[in-house]
Amino acid sequence: MTGHVNDPWVKEATRRGYRSRAAFKLIELAERDHLLRPGMRVVDLGAAPGSWTQVLRERLGPNAAIVAIDLLSMEPIAGVTAVQADFREPEGLAALEKALDGRKVDLVVCDLSPNLSGVEAADQARAVHLGELALEFARVWLQPGGDMVVKAFQGEGFVGLRRALEAHFTKVYVRKPKASRDRSREVYLVGKALKV
Repeated sequence: MTGHVNDPWVKEATRRGYRSRAAFKLIELAERDHLLRPGMRVVDLGAAPGSWTQVLRERLGPNAAIVAIDLLSMEPIAGVTAVQADFREPEGLAALEKALDGRKVDLVVCDLSPNLSGVEAADQARAVHLGELALEFARVWLQPGGDMVVKAFQGEGFVGLRRALEAHFTKVYVRKPKASRDRSREVYLVGKALKV
């Protein structure tokens, strides 16, 4: 726990009012891959506690439409539509689709991790499955040319998930932001320009 308290990213997140250090992961990805433009429509899958949503709100300006969904409740963020539901379930997906009001989006971001059981193979399989579900959602709801960011973990199934993105996006990058812990197998797949 001392590591967390002394973590420079945690200190900087606290100083800047972000809800977690994860904010810096999205900031780095967004800058490197030119993901954010004012006025975009964005969905944040697995948003709680909301640091990615905070970054989106801050960077996209007042005309952006941001819908954030998570199983957990999230402190409200002005100008963000928050949906407390499980997007893996039909009811959760329906609630999310209702919030989108039939309008496609420019960007889907997903920083979801499965609840870890400690059984590496099972955890990895669950993480890959979350990535596949996020991709399925993005394929339906992204505008042609839209982008996606999804958390993934290197290991069994990772190559398959990357290939699935490559089938649907013009370019796919594997990124490890500086704010990701060195010992973590966590990376992010960035899909640029959904193919028509």
